This record gives sequence, C-alpha cells and structure tokens, in this order.
Amino acid sequence: MALAFTENNRKRIFKNISIVFSASIFITLSAQVIVPFVPVPVTFQTLAILIIGLIFGSRLGFLSVATYLIEGAIGFPVFAGGMSSIALIGPTAGFLYGFLIMVCIAGLVKDLKITNIVSVSLVTLTASLVLYIPGILWPMFLAETIGLEAAWVGLPFNLMWSGWIAPFVLIDILKSLIAAFVFIGFAKSIVVK
Repeated sequence: MALAFTENNRKRIFKNISIVFSASIFITLSAQVIVPFVPVPVTFQTLAILIIGLIFGSRLGFLSVATYLIEGAIGFPVFAGGMSSIALIGPTAGFLYGFLIMVCIAGLVKDLKITNIVSVSLVTLTASLVLYIPGILWPMFLAETIGLEAAWVGLPFNLMWSGWIAPFVLIDILKSLIAAFVFIGFAKSIVVK
C-alpha cells in the first residue's frame, strides 16, 4: 500500500513539474509574439498567463509564472524581445511581478470549479485589470524606493494613465474574453472525452 502511494506521489510530482516547465515555456513563446502598437508593442504574454491560470489553477499557475520569472532572473532571454534579468528592474517590471497576482486570480476559476462563461469572463477581466496596479506602482513609487533613477521613475498618475493604461485597456479586455472562451472550449472538450 505504501509503495503504491509513493509511486502515485512520484507520478503526480513529475506531472506537476512537467506542467510548470511547459507553462513557463508557453509564456516565454507568447512573450516573443510581438504585435506593433503605439506607444509600445503588445505581446500575448498576458493571454498565456490567463489561460495557464484558468486551466491549471492558482497553485500550479503561480509556480509556472514564478519559474518563468526565475528563468529570466538567471539570464535566460524569456521576456518580451528576448530580454532577461534587466527587465526585472526596468519600467515594466511591475507588470512582470504582477503576473503572479494575475495567474492566481485567473486560477480561481479552476480552484472554485467555475464553468459559466459570464463568471469566467468576469474573473479574467478582473485579473487583467488588477495587473495594472503593480504595473503602475512600480514606476510611480516602488522603483524609486530601491534607488532606481530613470526618466520613467516617479511619473505622475495622469502620465501613467495616458501612456501605460488607457492605450491597452481594450486590448486587455479582448485578451480576457479570448482566454475565457478558450478555457470554456477546453473545459467542454475535456468533459466530452
């Protein structure tokens, strides 16, 4: 009995490790899909993170994003445009760290077994909008507290709104809805099989 439990445990651990590393690779690949946009290009990173949270839940989603961030921190070119550790202190670092919150919120769908498209969409929209909080707190306040000096450090909220939030809200709403519909389609295909 103990041997069977150990074997099952080992299989589950291996499966979870495989999921985490595969998901981190999925995020890396999605970060390299760059769509030209003004003021900065748009990637599919947030879409991938939402999908990972929806499908794998908060715990495995968090571990996947944490693995992705660690890969970048140790020098792998996983972030948008092939960036690595320098991105973790750059102007968009708050968004990178905020991915941990985003995936946990999206993961609530799996954790709470939510399957209604409206509810799933509300969760993905919330996750996307909450990402703006660490995204703008980093350049407005946090970067300065650790001693960073750059033109983007300490910007007032009105500039943050016009340059860092407003241009992306509709795109993020669209990504949120796409993630919700992908998840609902994925969930139905699992139930059918």
